[in-house]
Amino acid sequence: MNDFLSQVRLVADWLTSSQQWQGAEGIPQRLLEHLTYSGLSLLFAALIGLSLGLLVGHTGRGAFAVASVANLARSIPTFGLVVLVVTVVGLSTTPVLIALIALAVPPILINTFEGVRGVDPDARDAARGMGMTGWEVLLRVEVPMALPLILLGLRVAAIQVVATATVAAYPGLGGLGRFIVDGLARNDYELVIGGSAVVVVLALVVQVVFTALRRVIVSPGLRASAARS
Repeated sequence: MNDFLSQVRLVADWLTSSQQWQGAEGIPQRLLEHLTYSGLSLLFAALIGLSLGLLVGHTGRGAFAVASVANLARSIPTFGLVVLVVTVVGLSTTPVLIALIALAVPPILINTFEGVRGVDPDARDAARGMGMTGWEVLLRVEVPMALPLILLGLRVAAIQVVATATVAAYPGLGGLGRFIVDGLARNDYELVIGGSAVVVVLALVVQVVFTALRRVIVSPGLRASAARS
């Protein structure tokens, strides 16, 4: 208990120090770098995962290939991928983005695919009976009904990316991981714990944002149905 309280005090002292909130190595600058890597990675991953998930889920073609590729991507160690790409293309933001995109695509892709494929066939038939085209069925029926799973995939991907973007610091780039890497190099326990705490808080903020978004854009009936399933 005393050890836990001492760690809490260390984090509190580090976070409340004015030195940590200014300059090129302060929390605001590192947070901006972290959000830049995370945001770009999630954007590209969403473009890939949503597009493929919607297409395969709607047509039913390529389901096995999608599942296989997604499972393969999940098995790739993020840090190992960063080191490999750094070795091949040199030090830049590219290795970090590639690794984070590879991490974020599988949950988005699988949840989007499963969400669309899980739509009630009677709803599809009714939409087609009303004269809707394939694209209209997808956009006006399947996507709204699949939203709970789609948002779940985006939320999981976002939290994973925010937590894993700390790897950006290992090849010499910035982000919140810089606190952890520098703290380990200097044997500065306070810096390691403080940087880790900021990453945890950021991940919790992402969780809250997606929970609020789900309440806003998903109908109560679909939320209840998703909770029961």
